[in-house]
Amino acid sequence: MLIQRPPAYHRWLYPQGLFFGFYTTMKHFTLNLLRLRKMPTISYPEQKRIRSDCFKGKHILTKKLDGSIRCTACMLCQTACPAECIKITASEHDNPKVEKFPISFQIDLLRCVMCGYCEEACPVDAIRMGKEYEWADFAESNFIMDLDHLSNRPSLKGGVISKLPT
Repeated sequence: MLIQRPPAYHRWLYPQGLFFGFYTTMKHFTLNLLRLRKMPTISYPEQKRIRSDCFKGKHILTKKLDGSIRCTACMLCQTACPAECIKITASEHDNPKVEKFPISFQIDLLRCVMCGYCEEACPVDAIRMGKEYEWADFAESNFIMDLDHLSNRPSLKGGVISKLPT
């Protein structure tokens, strides 16, 4: 028994699609070649693109007013991270009022998806997503940010003070 096939629509749609695709390509090619319209161009090193307030860039660890790291090593940011790029090692603090603090805080930026879940999960405003987006480098090891880099890098000019009271 032979099964009846449906009509082949692709046989008559293929030449039309090919024609319209070629027409669109040639239209953009000639308009750009003859400069009939102004092309959006940014002279990058001299002129930087303005980012919105929602932009999420390189991470920042905030500080208290006394200059110490705001992080309490609660591990919520490490737990919330879908890429598992945050590694925290906690230790007991000498001060009896402070339960624990991070002795090691690392973020692997090559694994990070810049989702901002770490910022939302932090109950003490210890980690934020900054506005930096220029961080190209040649070595993979330079993309693992440690505690010192996250809180004291030169672009932060001494660090960022937390908004929450101590």
